[in-house]
Amino acid sequence: MGKVVAVCTSKEKGERKTNIGTAMAVQGLGIEGDAHAGFGHRQISLLALESIEKMREKGLAVYPGDFAENITTEEIDLVSLPIGSRLRIGTDVYLRVTQIGKECHAHCAIFQQAGDCVMPREGIFTEVLRGGKISAGDPLEPVPSYRFAVVTASDKGSKGEREDVSGELAGQLLLPWGDVHHRMILPDEEDVLADQLCQLCDRENMDLILTTGGTGLSPRDVTPEATRRVIQREVPGIPEAMRRESWKKSPRSSLSRGIAGIRGRTLIINLPGSPKGVREQLEVLFPILDHALSILTGKGGECG
Repeated sequence: MGKVVAVCTSKEKGERKTNIGTAMAVQGLGIEGDAHAGFGHRQISLLALESIEKMREKGLAVYPGDFAENITTEEIDLVSLPIGSRLRIGTDVYLRVTQIGKECHAHCAIFQQAGDCVMPREGIFTEVLRGGKISAGDPLEPVPSYRFAVVTASDKGSKGEREDVSGELAGQLLLPWGDVHHRMILPDEEDVLADQLCQLCDRENMDLILTTGGTGLSPRDVTPEATRRVIQREVPGIPEAMRRESWKKSPRSSLSRGIAGIRGRTLIINLPGSPKGVREQLEVLFPILDHALSILTGKGGECG
């Protein structure tokens, strides 16, 4: 595990950055207040302190931020990370590696002094998947990338009569932990739902399947019944925690019959059909998601 040595920003591009110690990473943007923040794929740059030391050995007095990197790290081999790797900083911030190194079109002042510059070779660039505070001293580590599926149970949605806002939201919120490989809308039919869940577990080898909708008291709400037919072991603590926290905001959440369970190495969790309910219940799940999937899938040692 590595750590953050410095957090650096600048008001203008093309200048050395200043170590400010702590900053906010904004999802989809970069470091708040930094000149390089934007909606492209190079939102936050990282460079290892070990790389800076190489330039010091050439006689240069250089420090974190002098290579225009946002985050200076140590004890992690940044350039060995594959494109698409996910990094976690502290407990809240997730980044995805989008580029290793860069082409230097105009040699910088450091290159002119030393005849070399390490940033084009050993700096990496990332996008912010989940924002939060970054501070010097925070742990920094690669984390596994999981395979997700989102299944929405909706008669109207399956006919194209209703937009699947909840399913889309669930997929977006999952991005820090992996990629959604399958997203579908199915009618509220127990057999159809159960068959598709089996296929996603057994043939597609999903690590996590989230269902949205069909967990209420209506006669057509059959998602828990379909899920119970599929799972081999139940995980009752997850829906219990979700309902407990949601009840604090709305007592009606206690009417949800959603369940969670395991089939093979796949975790299946039922979520409500409303976007508000999806967001609230996923916020309960996220602090334990990586740990749960790491144990279940055996991917805890993988970082690519």
